Amino acid sequence: MKTRIKVRGMDCGHCVQRVTKSIEGLPGVKNVKVDLKSGEAAFDKPDTVSMDDIRKAIEKAGYQVQS
Repeated sequence: MKTRIKVRGMDCGHCVQRVTKSIEGLPGVKNVKVDLKSGEAAFDKPDTVSMDDIRKAIEKAGYQVQS
């Protein structure tokens, strides 16, 4: 399922890489694209990965998911 979320706290390319790796680290998540300008992450996630899993991975990397 194609999913988009807003990520707060990114301000450079390194931030984009950290958020990308945190999402890609979840099993089955594919096609991760994080855009610094829009502050948005887009990815394909399987039903076995919850949005809470995504949020926790991003927060563990040091960023926040915007509701």
